[in-house]
Amino acid sequence: MNESESGQQEPVVLPMVQPPDPAVLAEEKKWLTSLESAPVARRWMSYLRRGGPGYLQSALTLGGGTAAATLLAGGAFGYRLLWVAPVSMLLGMAVLSAVAHQTLSTGKRPLPAIREHAGPFFAFAFIAGAVLSSVIWHFAQYALASAAIEDIGAVSGTGISRWMGGLLVLTWAVMWSTTYGRSPVLLRLFERSMQVMVWLIVLCFAAVVVKTGLSDPGAFFSGFVPGGIGETFTPGGDETKSIDALSLVVAGLAAAIGANMVFLYPYSLLARGWGKEHRSLAKFDLFAGMFVPYLLTTTLIVVAAASTFGPDGIPFPGKGFAPVDAAKILGQTFGTVTSRILFDLGLLAMVTSSITMHMVCCGFAACEAFGWKVGSTKFRLACLLPTPGVLGAFFWGDIRIWIAVPTTILTGFLLPAVYIGILKMQRSKAYLGDERPEGMKAMLWQGTILLATLVLSAFLIWVTVSAVPGWWAGLTG
Repeated sequence: MNESESGQQEPVVLPMVQPPDPAVLAEEKKWLTSLESAPVARRWMSYLRRGGPGYLQSALTLGGGTAAATLLAGGAFGYRLLWVAPVSMLLGMAVLSAVAHQTLSTGKRPLPAIREHAGPFFAFAFIAGAVLSSVIWHFAQYALASAAIEDIGAVSGTGISRWMGGLLVLTWAVMWSTTYGRSPVLLRLFERSMQVMVWLIVLCFAAVVVKTGLSDPGAFFSGFVPGGIGETFTPGGDETKSIDALSLVVAGLAAAIGANMVFLYPYSLLARGWGKEHRSLAKFDLFAGMFVPYLLTTTLIVVAAASTFGPDGIPFPGKGFAPVDAAKILGQTFGTVTSRILFDLGLLAMVTSSITMHMVCCGFAACEAFGWKVGSTKFRLACLLPTPGVLGAFFWGDIRIWIAVPTTILTGFLLPAVYIGILKMQRSKAYLGDERPEGMKAMLWQGTILLATLVLSAFLIWVTVSAVPGWWAGLTG
């Protein structure tokens, strides 16, 4: 830390090859200050034009796991679990908004701040969880991306194979992720591209829902009221494919925010040069750029699945049903390839954006660990760390039995440690000083983070107890 003439410590800015223009930032801060007294509607409309980091979180969380979980929820239980997505994302927003408050109030880089004010173990969990989750779950994203492209090729007659699909996604992700941070213009362009990808996801699934329709409007709206937790879906009496609602609920509540999201978010704020004046903008950006697209996407997938596999539709096959299988059934059910291709395009946009953000996350992690500059050649090389995940396009079915369960447990148990570290930071007077939240606001904020931590821990304990014996038997049998 450097000492200013007044004796106050100055924040350590993020080292970048091309940092934000100080003059532009000064004008932006002046503009934000002028908005504080503006009417809410005008302020929000102005914020919409300046957002960006929130959409990066959407691009990261809207991946194959989200698609699979919401598809199972809609196919097995109709609209009854629609409430899970907004509740889970609200818990996640409490964590990320705390991270934004801490980062923007202090201007300090998160990893050294956590190491100093929470402890080395929490700093290790912060960066290790981000890298491990980005690298290992890269394989599953490529598996779904290549399957979606292969299905589009089968429908359109272009004959694009699975391996060609995997290489196409790899090429796009490498080219685009390595533009991040090379200049302020490219940084904005990258963020805008992720924003376009996120809304492309929403539009593709919205078009599918226009085709499938809303089977029961009353049940749809009541689905946002928590319930249905004790139900179990058993297709045709086959216990091996049964799905219990509780597992989907707990998994949904626990998995909306990943370790790589928590790591990437504060660095994406610092890369923009945001400071104290941006705190209100950052909170609004989380809502408009992450919460709203996540809610719309998960709701639309649930509606599409519920309409396709509802009481008047075809029987839902149960556990093990893949998202691409839903696209094929949509095409058969409605007698047109349009819904099928749109569903595939929505899936492809989801996983491609996630793959790209996984790579950027690894680039940030390497820069923080080794002192490199964001946007440098070393940063771009570090972005390539997850690229072996392209093998998931060919071998995910074989790899999954070995790594799915242990990876969920390993990376999962690092995330509650990160949450606890964030909670310690939120309570630290030494870290936040006069910016530490006080009173009822602090209690609500800290209580929500604690609730998110308990839910996540409960899910991980449940996975460990229920899944590890079966996983071990599968390996040794």
